[in-house]
Amino acid sequence: MSSPALPNPAGPEHTAIHDRSGLVALTLAALGIVFGDIGTSPLYAFKEAFNGPHALPLSPESVLATLSALLWAVLLIVSVKYVWIVLKYDNEGEGGVLALTALAHRLTHDAPRRSLLVVSAGVFAAALFYGDAIITPAISVLSAVEGISVATPRFEHFIEPITIGILIGLFLIQKKGTGSVGRLFGPITVLWFVCLAAMGAHSIIQTPEVLQAVNPMHALRFAVDRPGSAFVLLSAVFLALTGGEALYADMGHFGRKAVRIAWYGLVFPCLMVNYFGQGALVLRDASAVSNPFFLMAPQGWLIPLVMLATAATVIASQATISGAYSMTLQASRLGYLPRVRILHTSDSEQGQIYVPTINWLMLLAVIALVLAFKSSGALAAAYGIAVSGTMIITTLLTLFVTRVSARTLRRPTLIALGAFTVLELGFFASNLSKLSEGGWFPLTLGALIFLALTTWKEGSMLVADQRRRIDIPMDDFIHGPRPDVPHVTGTAVYLTSDPSIVPSALFHNLKHYKVMHAHTVFLHVVNDNIPYVSDAERLEVAQLDASAWRVTVRFGFREEPDIPRALALLKHATLDLAPMSTTYFVARATIVDGPGALPAWRCALFSWMTRQAEGAATYYRLPANQVVELGTQVML
Repeated sequence: MSSPALPNPAGPEHTAIHDRSGLVALTLAALGIVFGDIGTSPLYAFKEAFNGPHALPLSPESVLATLSALLWAVLLIVSVKYVWIVLKYDNEGEGGVLALTALAHRLTHDAPRRSLLVVSAGVFAAALFYGDAIITPAISVLSAVEGISVATPRFEHFIEPITIGILIGLFLIQKKGTGSVGRLFGPITVLWFVCLAAMGAHSIIQTPEVLQAVNPMHALRFAVDRPGSAFVLLSAVFLALTGGEALYADMGHFGRKAVRIAWYGLVFPCLMVNYFGQGALVLRDASAVSNPFFLMAPQGWLIPLVMLATAATVIASQATISGAYSMTLQASRLGYLPRVRILHTSDSEQGQIYVPTINWLMLLAVIALVLAFKSSGALAAAYGIAVSGTMIITTLLTLFVTRVSARTLRRPTLIALGAFTVLELGFFASNLSKLSEGGWFPLTLGALIFLALTTWKEGSMLVADQRRRIDIPMDDFIHGPRPDVPHVTGTAVYLTSDPSIVPSALFHNLKHYKVMHAHTVFLHVVNDNIPYVSDAERLEVAQLDASAWRVTVRFGFREEPDIPRALALLKHATLDLAPMSTTYFVARATIVDGPGALPAWRCALFSWMTRQAEGAATYYRLPANQVVELGTQVML
């Protein structure tokens, strides 16, 4: 007699509840990471239109035109382009301009010239994004700490030291992972957006005529009547859009659904209410234009608001820092950066990572920026060019992918993207007018990073071409005539990235030592798209002949590769991998200048980048007393 069926705790209702609770947690974490950048734009975006060397003359007409342009720019570029359209263009769950470049590159494999153009544009946009990722923490935290001078002017001289101290603290906590940081920052960000809306609504109630700016005709009439002023205004309005690219780059950390819910449900309405509240204040009191955000607050709430704004700008910096991590991971996988140590910090989200090298390099660069520019206003010019350049290339790549692939709503999407391109070209041109005031910085930095990325890619391809000339297929080596050399006791393990090719380290071993080991293992590492690989599925062993084996070791994305620990699981009757009798052979190339395709200065740069790359022995935790590195000179 069969026993009665027990209720399934993992049935549809339980799964739905689990999915909903997981989505809520993910959305809250996304608020703490993704939207910090764009969420702190009210600190400086509206103010910038009426301050500095390119300030608009203050009048009700210019205030309404600024608000109208700002509302419709955010609505079109962020709400429609990024959140609704571009988030659909992911590369295996990863977002950002490099993921989009990889997607476009796959569609141009049969057109080399077009492929080169697509890849070059995408890599330059990625280089500009690194500039954005460095500028964002500096301008965001500076703009908040500058509120101290509104509350207590005697602390004005301490703005830079306080800013640097906060930034150091921010980069120190990155190792906890974006998920943990997001859960920590999420509730603070929610409070920040609620405060934005409350402050803005209180001001709007006092001056409700500011709501006329919802009509786009205010911006259009201003552009027709005063085209010169409208052109300059675009660079200030653009500061309200600066978190859009980081939003796309961070998609891999949380997924598009959580990002969309947070944007439409909380972020967008709160931002717009605050901007309109600032405009209402300026209509009532023209002197408030010097810092309308902080002057909207009641006097007694000013210090708490400065503290909350500082916390929010620390969170704002997180958006681009996380985006820089994702960009580095993608660049390394696509062959534009050497192997770097990447730590996965989540069991469920593969995109949540921490890159120590990038973290500390960014901290040094951000501190240097704060000391060099000294104020958020001085950094605003540099900020706009970095982001607007990346935005244009993202739009063009999305346009290209849409045009050459069969996607739903293809024609309307192409029309919309074409309109976005025209609008963003206007933003970029307006930001170029500030080239001499700091706009040169992201362009110079972007050019240097672009050279580094492309040099590594080209140098790696040249090295691979040279190796292919001497490497032979594994089948020919196994089944063909073997070198007539003596064999010694023990096991030699050769790491290989391509199991179908004999590793170059084996040739160098034969060249120098003129012997082979009794057992030869060709070891290939596979990184799976799951967090952990069970021990039962860790190894695959294939015996190639009486003395040679191919071993495949699998690691999940959450695991740090540890080859000796994995090989300890191997149980084989004739293969002995005892530590005292096993030697790991690793090839390491030294780059020297020669009559090759790379100029001498690029060859020197590639050689330097090669030396900075984490070695295979360290990366795979090979025991130092069992490793033999066989070096060879490669002339480029």
